[in-house]
Formats: sequence, structure tokens, C-alpha cells
Amino acid sequence: MGGEFSAVPPSAGGSVAGIPLDELTPRVRALLIQQIDENELLAAALADMRVRIEELERLVDSDTLTPLPNRRRFLRELDRVIQHSRRYGTPAFVMFVDLDGLKAINDAHGHVRGDAALIHIAEILATMLRTTDVVARIGGDEFGLLLEHLDEEAARDKATKLAIAVASAPLEAGGVPIPLSVSIGLARITPDDSADAVLARADAAMYAIKNQTRSDR
Repeated sequence: MGGEFSAVPPSAGGSVAGIPLDELTPRVRALLIQQIDENELLAAALADMRVRIEELERLVDSDTLTPLPNRRRFLRELDRVIQHSRRYGTPAFVMFVDLDGLKAINDAHGHVRGDAALIHIAEILATMLRTTDVVARIGGDEFGLLLEHLDEEAARDKATKLAIAVASAPLEAGGVPIPLSVSIGLARITPDDSADAVLARADAAMYAIKNQTRSDR
């Protein structure tokens, strides 16, 4: 009767949970081994669950069209940067980037091309930023950027380079280039800022640039 628990004979040496096998009865030994196997299965299930949760969190934070984070993730990162700037006095800026004339692109070339233009802009912005910067799509044709450890001159230079990069890389649509341009507003994060306040200033700065560009044409 006890033979059914003798898969590992006492003479085999070794231990279970730190207890030498030859000090255990066959039944106790089998129960301990079973418990260890169940614990390992549980640990594997928990590890798989953690991976699934991380994947769901990534999806919740991701834009549904472009390869960028979404507004939810951007606001969370913006709150973090504001707190860091408040505590350490680290210079940081928000850029508000708007794709000019998306409606005209949609009307002339269709919404598929309009979506392609947004993806194209997202890729340009992502490739031109540092690994410490954050870029996200925060609205239909709007992108937000977070830049830390930059003075105002460097931040404005970055904005200029981004605008030039977009203008220099038209969207190819069926062999026909579609010229693109962006308007970029810049706002410095201050110690008493909130996410809404600094975004509003960057948004206002962007519209000032857009209106100035229109009046210059």
C-alpha cells in the first residue's frame, strides 16, 4: 500500500524543503513533493498574469493609430515632470505640436492619407527626440512633447529643427508627395504649474505661431 509513494526511495538521498528524504515517510515525502509542484505551477501562473497585466497597461497607454503613447500616458508623465521640476528646479518644457491642414489632406486625399500623415509625423517626432524625452499623441492632429534639462534657447532650437524636419519629409502617397508642416508652441514648466495650466500655455503659443504663419502668407 505504501509502495505508491515510493517514487523517490530513501536511499536516493537529497531533500525536500530542506528536510532529508530518508527522514520522511513515503506519504509525507509525496505530499511535500506535490505541494512544491503546485507552488511552482502557481508561481508560473502569477508570472504569466503579471505579463498580461503589463501588456494591458501598455495598451491602455498607447495611441490607437500612431506608435506613440496617448494623452493618458502623457498627462501622467507631465505630472511627474512637474513634480520633479518643483522639487529640484530642473528646467523642463512642454511642446504642443499641431499638424497643419489635416482637414485639407483628408478632403483632397481621403482619410487614409490623413491617418498616414499623422503616423508619418509621429515617426519623425519620435526619431528626433532624446531617450529621456516624451512624445505622445494627445488629440486628433495634436502631439505633446516633454523636454527636461534644456534651457529655453535649446528648447526653441529643438522646436525649429522639428518643424524643419517635417517640412523636409513630405508624405509619399502613390508616388505623389504631400507636403506637411507643423505649428509648435512652447511653454516652460514652472514650480507652481498644473498639467492643465502648462498645456494651455503651450496650446496658446502654438495657435499664436499658426496665426502668425497664416498672416505672413
